[in-house]
Amino acid sequence: MPTMSSWQEYHMPTTVADALSLLRQYGDQARIVAGGTDLLLELQSSDHPPLRALVDVTRIHGLTDIRAEDGWIVLGAAVTHTQIERSPLVQEHGACLVESCRVVGGPQVRNVATLGGNVAHALPAADGAIGLLALDAQVQVCTLEEDGTLHCAWQPLLSIYAGPGRNTLGHHQMLGAFRFAARRPRQSSAFDRIMRPQGVALPILGVAARVTLDESLTQVADATIAIGPAGPLPFRAREAESVLTSATYSDELLAACIAAAQAQAQLRTSKHRASRAYRQELLPVLLRRVLTRAVAQARLI
Repeated sequence: MPTMSSWQEYHMPTTVADALSLLRQYGDQARIVAGGTDLLLELQSSDHPPLRALVDVTRIHGLTDIRAEDGWIVLGAAVTHTQIERSPLVQEHGACLVESCRVVGGPQVRNVATLGGNVAHALPAADGAIGLLALDAQVQVCTLEEDGTLHCAWQPLLSIYAGPGRNTLGHHQMLGAFRFAARRPRQSSAFDRIMRPQGVALPILGVAARVTLDESLTQVADATIAIGPAGPLPFRAREAESVLTSATYSDELLAACIAAAQAQAQLRTSKHRASRAYRQELLPVLLRRVLTRAVAQARLI
């Protein structure tokens, strides 16, 4: 474990404004910490210089809450994966997010690792981010203006991604929450992945989807498909979504949807995870599983 020499000061603000004031004050010498499952490992590495301050956001009101609000399911950025897994609200309205958070690390990791950390780390294979993307989720970015005004605004999830391991947030910004629309009639979602256990579970490929059926229960009226890693960012398979909603649901349509996803996804070889060819073989298997489950469940609710 990292020693206290990895940082000099540890702050526990109780408001977003206070947390952002600290981040602005210390600049590059401060980092937000919540679960710390990624950050503490980074600080432990020999090539990471010590920080001046850590800013713990887990005492800030609302950041650890899950609630229903005006037709949305809202999750504070410091909500843990275990909270999501056990939340009746998320189970009812965002099954794919429950399923994606359920496979992150082991129980000890899920008890402390946060959804905000999973997204802010900006990795294209992050399970929580794939689940959120399939739910067409939004992210709340809180900004402390130079005059001291706090401004929190909702924006598309992918807007904060700058590339693998890089987000767009400045020293005067932090994630406040995530939200996705409450489940509609005849709508359901699902997630599945293949991983490689190597001390930690490394995702080889993950797929999540949300579908909404028409009143006849024979056609997908709306669909969202997320895949990762399939490019530098968590990936929306929009062409595959268009195919899936273009005709009556059938095995032939599902096969065409899968082919569109394979053509659009930017799969690559990773020496630590899998080859591009292997991922090309996995994608049809995972997407078929996920869509079949989501459609079957949507027909029941």
